[in-house]
Amino acid sequence: MLAETTRSGRVESWHRGALAVWHGGELAIAVGDVARPVFARSATKPFQALPLLERGLHQQLGLSAGEIAVLCASHDGAPVHTAAVASLLRRGGLTEDQLGCGPHAPFDTATRRELAQRGERPGRRHNNCSGKHAGFLLLAQACGDDLLHYLDPGCRSQREVAAAVAAMAGLAEPLPVGVDGCGAPTFVLPLAALARAFANLANPVGLADVRANACRTILAASAAEPVLVAGAERFCTALLRCWPGAAFAKNGAEGVYALGLAPDPARREFPQGLGLAVKIDDGAERAYWPVVVDALQRLLAFGSAGVPAALQPFASVPLHNTQKLRIGEVRSVLPWPR
Repeated sequence: MLAETTRSGRVESWHRGALAVWHGGELAIAVGDVARPVFARSATKPFQALPLLERGLHQQLGLSAGEIAVLCASHDGAPVHTAAVASLLRRGGLTEDQLGCGPHAPFDTATRRELAQRGERPGRRHNNCSGKHAGFLLLAQACGDDLLHYLDPGCRSQREVAAAVAAMAGLAEPLPVGVDGCGAPTFVLPLAALARAFANLANPVGLADVRANACRTILAASAAEPVLVAGAERFCTALLRCWPGAAFAKNGAEGVYALGLAPDPARREFPQGLGLAVKIDDGAERAYWPVVVDALQRLLAFGSAGVPAALQPFASVPLHNTQKLRIGEVRSVLPWPR
């Protein structure tokens, strides 16, 4: 059990799952079955962006920090996000119609309302994965792939992507794949391997120079433009602002969350770069918020100051009824093995 939900002082629901912490080149913390393979979903986006950066396309095309950040994003579909996606497409002479992700309503409430008021339907650019798809198109173009089939796992660009994900996770190829909600390949890997990948991202010492530089580019871009990775009020954005340039935090659908932190001697027991990965078995996003914050506290990631104010709403998630009265909360009950 990782989290529980209360109502009127009683526990109403339980959220089971697993949590892995990778530190110092090994699995340091395991809660639950961290060897069980899971669909990592959008948590692998930073690794899926690595081949584009390793080819130097960001330099050739003059990508901004915001454009690099949105490559790794599950964004809100707000104007700042769709503008970055449109700019990526223009740099390759591409169009929105070439994005293989289908349209869906923006996560951002104000943007969704404005579209409705104008009588407009959401476009593919509003899909939370549109930045990743724009990056895939740019990579496929550089690889000479048929752009109509850039999501085919067998094309050259997607083979490069799969190889990067496997290498960062320390796994042999080929990784099992499924189809993500946006139509792209999604990878199946043990939760411990996902934590390892994020530890490598945040502390790329020992990786080839070109890969290490690509990892640092992602961390720097997310520090410069944290809102582009998710949205103004999102959990990922709040976490990125806690450690600018020294962390990458990423959600995945169906209860997956992962985070990498650069080395910090203040963490005492965990001073080296670390990776954390969580899977909530029932897929509930609300459950991993307090679990991740609780785990970070136990890892001394916040130092002596405690949980930052921006993360307080996620540390214990309040539940309200239709009268706007608080009637319960979602809280962590993470069993810590140390």
